Amino acid sequence: MNMTLRLIALVCLGSLASLASAEEAKNLFDGKTLAGWQGNDKFWSVQDGVITGQTTKDNPTKGNTFLIWQGGDIGDFTLKLKFRIVGGNSGIQYRSKDLGNHVVGGYQADIEAGEKYIGILYEEKGRGILAERTQKVEIDSAGKKTVTGSTADNKEILASIKKEDWNDLEIVAKGNHLVQTINGFTTVDVTDGQVGKARESGILALQLHAGPPMLVQFKDIMLTQSSK
Repeated sequence: MNMTLRLIALVCLGSLASLASAEEAKNLFDGKTLAGWQGNDKFWSVQDGVITGQTTKDNPTKGNTFLIWQGGDIGDFTLKLKFRIVGGNSGIQYRSKDLGNHVVGGYQADIEAGEKYIGILYEEKGRGILAERTQKVEIDSAGKKTVTGSTADNKEILASIKKEDWNDLEIVAKGNHLVQTINGFTTVDVTDGQVGKARESGILALQLHAGPPMLVQFKDIMLTQSSK
């Protein structure tokens, strides 16, 4: 192989290695500590090897409080994790903003102990509910929402959810296309084209909701960032 071909081969191998690295799944939780995360330690801890957010009658939170991943902004990605919730409401923030004092605003994959909000796409500190569970939604440049189809059967989604036990959640964000899945069922499929509102990147965080006592837990938090 002559020198020119050797250089071309090395460049190609380097490019492939960079692409593989950019798309390699990263575990965001070490299973022992909250290293790489930041939140109010009155509410967030590691219990039995999982991230745990908890409020009690004697230790309530006055407002929604968040455990924020310190890895910086992410754009296009796939996030997979397991969650367990006992009482109350929670969610996974993505492409969001750190507003200070453990408060976050932005897209949220909503989860709860009940059946009203679990699986929806909500915008915390923003536009509110962007898509109900089972909805395929397009938001135009002016903010008009149009339901264009259905993602799955609502009864089947709810039947798949294990109460007070572990469930699988996946979020895929690519460009302005956002898809959320619980236990293999797509719960929402949203194309957000609103000018000035749709976000292309932001932080990740886990929510602990104000209100009655509750417990939420997370584990196996795997993030794959996509190269553009």
